[in-house]
Amino acid sequence: MRVEPDKKLTIEQEELRGVSRTIAEIEWLLLVVVLLYLVFGGPADEDRPAIIMALMFFGAFTLSFRYANFYKTETRWKIAVETWVMIVFVTWVVWFTDKLTSPLLNAYLLVIVSSALTLGKLATLWEMALIAACFILLGDNSSIGDVISLSYIGRLAAQLAPMVLVAYVTTMFSADIRYGLNKAKLLSETDDLTGVYNRRGFAIAADPLFAQGARHNRPCSLLSIDMDNLKTINDAHGHDAGDRMLKLVARCIQTELRQTDVVARYGGDEFVALLSETPAKGAIEVSNRIKEAIAATELERGGVNIKSSVSIGVATYPEDGRSMDALLARADRAMYVAKQSGRNGVVKFTA
Repeated sequence: MRVEPDKKLTIEQEELRGVSRTIAEIEWLLLVVVLLYLVFGGPADEDRPAIIMALMFFGAFTLSFRYANFYKTETRWKIAVETWVMIVFVTWVVWFTDKLTSPLLNAYLLVIVSSALTLGKLATLWEMALIAACFILLGDNSSIGDVISLSYIGRLAAQLAPMVLVAYVTTMFSADIRYGLNKAKLLSETDDLTGVYNRRGFAIAADPLFAQGARHNRPCSLLSIDMDNLKTINDAHGHDAGDRMLKLVARCIQTELRQTDVVARYGGDEFVALLSETPAKGAIEVSNRIKEAIAATELERGGVNIKSSVSIGVATYPEDGRSMDALLARADRAMYVAKQSGRNGVVKFTA
């Protein structure tokens, strides 16, 4: 179950890596479009050296910034810098290809799509403002009065309207897609019945927490919590009563844990919890509180009050193991000792 911390990417890093690959394709597409325009004789002869220089600069930037491993992890700031450089490149090329009448003016749309897909509404709004400033720079304006005149503002708004629409639609689609992906990830990492993590979710949430504690040599404890009578409840009162009792047990466990702790339903009637910054003594105290809270909780079913209990095994880093797998195995072993000792108890692992 355990994934090595130095090899495991966070969910955000996985998302940013995918987005970064898309930005790279957009950058190369932009280079190809300008190169094709140059090859097929679009610009005037006196402007061709300036465009060739821009192509060389932007190509070198893309190669070095993206493939020379200057940044080993992807960040939104890195992507933002790339979009800013794209704006500079497009503005330079447009300047030497008839400015606002340039056939390459719509290359700004590639920048807007890149920003809207990755940086969100606010960043895209700022980039639209920067592109608007570039439009003013590219226009033939003899004075400030021309720029602030109503007729000029109306023309500028008409020119920018398609780009604003593309930015708006793309950010909406991006937000919807991101929401759907996050929802799917949440469902894949959460137990449907109890609402706590499942095995996969526990691995994703607990492994980095454990690795951080191990890196700083801080204690942490793992609890293996198993219900003592779920089969009896199912046989006597039905699976619906068993499901409701599982929910109550999960709620009792969560109530006794801190927000920094991680709890998961690990099997049919088994839960695990990772307690960060918690030595053995503190873990035993928490386990006893969980045990007492569950023992005091009753489920009313057809006029009958149904009660349950749990057996809990405790294993602590570093004395009981130096990996998550070792702690899981030893906490599980201690839990079975608690079962054999009469159930409804807490046992600390001993070699």
